[in-house]
Parts: sequence; structure tokens; C-alpha cells
Amino acid sequence: SCLCGSAPCLLCGCCPSAKNSTISRLLFTFFLFLGTLVSIIMIIPGVEKELHKLPGFCEGSGSVLGVQTKVDCSSFLGHKAVYRMGFATAAFFCLFAVLMVCVRSSRDPRAALQNGFWFFKFLVLVGITVGAFYIPDGAFTSVWFYFGVVGSFLFILIQLVLLIDLAHSWSQRWLRNADEGSARGWFAALCTVTFIFYAASIAAVALLYVYYTKPEGCTEGKAFISINLILCLIASVVSILPKIQEAQPHSGLLQASLITLYTTYVTWSALANVPTQRCNPTLLVRNSTGSAAAPEPLTTWWDAPSIVGLVIFILCTLFISLRSSDHPQVNKLMLTEESGAGAGAGPGPGGAEEEGGVRRAYDNEQDGVSYNYTFFHLCLLLAALYIMMTLTNWYRPDESLQVLGSPWTAVWVKMCSSWAGLLLYLWTLVAPLVLKDRDFS
Repeated sequence: SCLCGSAPCLLCGCCPSAKNSTISRLLFTFFLFLGTLVSIIMIIPGVEKELHKLPGFCEGSGSVLGVQTKVDCSSFLGHKAVYRMGFATAAFFCLFAVLMVCVRSSRDPRAALQNGFWFFKFLVLVGITVGAFYIPDGAFTSVWFYFGVVGSFLFILIQLVLLIDLAHSWSQRWLRNADEGSARGWFAALCTVTFIFYAASIAAVALLYVYYTKPEGCTEGKAFISINLILCLIASVVSILPKIQEAQPHSGLLQASLITLYTTYVTWSALANVPTQRCNPTLLVRNSTGSAAAPEPLTTWWDAPSIVGLVIFILCTLFISLRSSDHPQVNKLMLTEESGAGAGAGPGPGGAEEEGGVRRAYDNEQDGVSYNYTFFHLCLLLAALYIMMTLTNWYRPDESLQVLGSPWTAVWVKMCSSWAGLLLYLWTLVAPLVLKDRDFS
């Protein structure tokens, strides 16, 4: 029954009862993480040597029963493999996003497909992945690069929305605790965290000026760092203006410091893609094993910006799968538990199943879905494209697929996303003053 049944049968007896919707989101997220893990394995240097050790697997490694093999192991490695895994994962979530359009409750027959048949979903994902590796090289990688750029830009915006929501919720919760308990301790913690965030941002900006700019030249890098520094300063000042404080008593420097730190990271990530060696000291290290003209470039993902991006990707994906926001506006956007019609469902009649004393997940979506199925799958689709670009360092292959280059496209996409995030945060501050007829409590 676990091959076709719903999420409850996947919980062991030692697990506490949980919402069916939460288990389903976690399992879909597990599929995404599984594809990410496969991509990481395929891009690790040295995997090709191990594949060649398999008898009769790689082309030129031998023969099986006297038949020469024709498998080109290069198609399983590097950016080719990551792009194909990204395509397969994105196609899988795109399929479910289309299938789950307008599902309103678990009574819809398609809801059973969302919350069950996990074994067959896994087979579908494996089948799409195998098919993706049969896609001819041609223009696929070059065209899919631009799909990845657009999807990554949208996912960065989703990250910014979640980050802004986290910052506001964090500040409100600590200020609420200060009102209810030891005010001095909570205010000290608030000031300490804010100071750490600003200190880290200032130190990072100084390092960016040192390593990614030169006294002569590197005008773009200087402009990008300076513009974002000024915008972060403006956002910090606006967050503590008297009128803003009057309209939003919980706004303050904690939110501004967190947004500043994230903006500094995005700026760093953008500068790491500047295609000029003189202004980007990490360009050649990540582009090839020796020189820029090396015939076989080494695609690595474990440079510092990519590691930070991978951590942020994991946290944001888990955020989408598990957490409901403290703010109704964000819940309305993502249709999570607090705003969904199924929010009131709980253990009891029709709730948690007790089978021989075993605690199971319970269906909390009989009256209405607790999250938007299609929007959730679209978020995972964009996350798959984002991690695909992160693992390949946003590098674009040339027509011969022999040389990876870092295009200005990646730089501008990341910088525009940082500006969009700062403007979005500023809007959350001034919106109550502009739209006085709306309730922002």
C-alpha cells in the first residue's frame, strides 16, 4: 500500500502525528535534494576516472561480451550532467504544477496523485532523468542556460520575499518577548545580532573593494559595490525614521542589517562572475585547471559564493516546505496553513489515524487545501533551475562545449535581483504611509 497510498503510510510508528500536507511537501523536497545530490556527485573531479574503471561502461574502457561499448562518459560529467539533471528535475515539477492546477481540496481525485503514489513518482523522475541524458548536445546546453538564468532570477526574488518576511517576524517576536519578559536581555540580544550583521557586511564590503577592484580600471565592480552600499545605507536610515516607526513600530535595524548582509552576499556572487581576470581573481581557478585556453575545463562548484548559495537554497526550500509565515500577506501569496481552508483540521474524527496505537499523518485538507499545489511545484521548479546555475557557477558553454565562460548576463541578473530586493524591502517600510486605507497590522 505504501507504493500507491498516501503519505500516512510512510510514517513509522515512532513518528508523531503530522499533517498530510506537510509530509507531501517534505517528500517532494526530498526529490529535489536527491537530484541536487546526484548533480554534485557528477560534477566532482575524479568521478570520470572512477567511471572508466567500470568494465565496459565508458567508451574505450573495454568491451562486454566482445561488444565494444559506445557510452561517452563526458555526457555524465561536468556542466552537461548538471544541466540535464536540472532539466529533468524542472520537467518533473513542471508536470505536477500543470496537473495540480485548481485543486481545491483533498476530495479532488488529483489530490491523491499529489499526496500518494510515491514509488511511481520516483519512477517517473528516474525515467525523465534517463531520457534527459539522451538529449543531443547541439544547442540544448546554450538554450537551457537562459532558461536557468530566468528561473534563477525568479527564485532569488522568492528568497528575498522569504528573507524580508523572516526579518520582520524575527524582530516582532523578539520585541514581543521583550514586552512580556526580561526587556533588557532581549534588547541586548537584538542589538548584538544587529551589530554582528552590520559588522560582517562592512568587513565584506571592504574585502570586495580589495579583491574585486583595482586603483585603475574595474569600473563596473566599483560601481556595483558603491551603489549597493548606498542603497543599504538608505534602507537602514529609512527603517528608523520617526514616521516609519509610527506606522510600523516593529520595524528597525535588525531587518535592515539582515537585508544588508544578504545584499552584500549577492554583490559578492555577482562580482565572482565578472569575466575580466584582472577584476575577478577567482575566474581562472574556477574556469580551468591551468589556463583559460585549456581544452578541458574543470567545472567546480565549491567556491565560497556557491557554498553560501547552496546553504541558502537548502534553507529557503525547507522554509517553503515547512514553515508558515507570521504575516497574512505572505500566507495569502503562498496559501499556507494559517490562510488555507484546511487550517482548522486536526487530529480527531477524520484526523489522525490510530491503527493499532500507531500514530499516523492526518488529512487536513478535506475542506480545502492548506497550500497552493501549483505554486509549490513552481517554487521547486525555480529552485531546481537555481541550484543548476549555482553548481555550474553561472558559466555559459561556448558552441563547441569545450570552454566555459562567465558571461556578463549572470552579473547583471544578480545585481538586478539585489536592487529588486532592496526596493521590495523599502516598499514594505513605506507602504503603510502610501496606502493608508489598508490594514498592515
